[in-house]
Amino acid sequence: MKQLNRCALALVASLGMAATAAHAEISDNVVRVGVLNDISGIFQDTNGMGSVEAARMAAEDFNGEAKGIKVEIVYADHQNKADVGSAITRKWLDVDKVDAVVDVPNSAVGLTVNELLRNSRMAFLASSTASSDLTGKACSPNTIQWVNDAWATGNTTAAAMMGRGGKDWYFITVNYALGQGIEAEATNYIEKHGGKVLGSAKHPLGTADFASFLLQAQGSKAKVIGLANAGGDTINAVKQASEFGIQQGGQSLVAFLLFINDIHGMGLKAAQGLQLLEAFYWDMDDDTRAFARRFAARPGMNGKMPSGNQAGVYASTLAYLNAVAATGSDDAKDVVPQMKTVKGKDRLFGDVTIRADGRVIHPMYLFEVKKPDEAKYPYDYYRLVSTIPAEQAFRPIADGGCALVK
Repeated sequence: MKQLNRCALALVASLGMAATAAHAEISDNVVRVGVLNDISGIFQDTNGMGSVEAARMAAEDFNGEAKGIKVEIVYADHQNKADVGSAITRKWLDVDKVDAVVDVPNSAVGLTVNELLRNSRMAFLASSTASSDLTGKACSPNTIQWVNDAWATGNTTAAAMMGRGGKDWYFITVNYALGQGIEAEATNYIEKHGGKVLGSAKHPLGTADFASFLLQAQGSKAKVIGLANAGGDTINAVKQASEFGIQQGGQSLVAFLLFINDIHGMGLKAAQGLQLLEAFYWDMDDDTRAFARRFAARPGMNGKMPSGNQAGVYASTLAYLNAVAATGSDDAKDVVPQMKTVKGKDRLFGDVTIRADGRVIHPMYLFEVKKPDEAKYPYDYYRLVSTIPAEQAFRPIADGGCALVK
């Protein structure tokens, strides 16, 4: 139990949690956190019920009973549809008395939720929404963005690959907000730093056959083929790239948004040599391994290790609950400013600061996927290539186009 509780210590200290805080301002005497994600579609492994279990772990580690605070975790499937996500969130806000929404993969859904909750009493813990607009033109005083975003994914990955000689690029991009944002950010960096983008192929969400896109990329002779997509789309693209022998032909394949669950699903034979950027890897140190093994033993997880998104659900939910305890309130106008005082060591994400625009900054890591004969145990999939310090990994606040919300 001591090991479990240690995961909360750094953020608890940063938030200055007081067990004696008055809880009269907690609505209906229950703090409800709603996990909103894709339970049945392409993000079900990287988010899905694993995110629900991560939120439940955070509630357990928060130990609200000892503080006189009752916590409930609820969840729903947004089906990767903005209108479905909006309807669920509105019901949670108007009827079900949910106090915070967490997770929300799919940028279109996340941006809709962000706007719906703006200046409401609900907080939005966007631990999986990758759109950089959340700290730019769509900045909201109710939103905290954890784990990753399109700016970090595009700029930081491009910088890391160009540092290894990858000057010429070709993109295979999912044709919605996430992919478009990643490609735009990466292209901006590449062209500003002397590289070239030789072409781009757009595909719809949920594409099964990438043959024509990969042939175009292969024919471009680009040094780097960037996969600006996620989930099942990236898995299909990587598997088929392996069949085409793209990396054996001298081109590098980089996935902008890929997770350990995706590597497990496609296997090391197909994924070997792939470059990817992650905010969290379960096998980084003793703390991440302890969390991951607890997670793997949870109901329904069947030994699966957590993704960065699932780790982000845990970290952001725990930070939110600690802020509730510190303020004695579950109203976003009280809780979110308190969360923005966080600065310290997070046991899953390293050195963490939550900025005035709601962006959580932490180190990012460029990994290379190991060859099958290099893996020593299950989920031993990554070799660390480079560490990107927090202050370099995310867009500077002055460039965000976002008024410093308080």
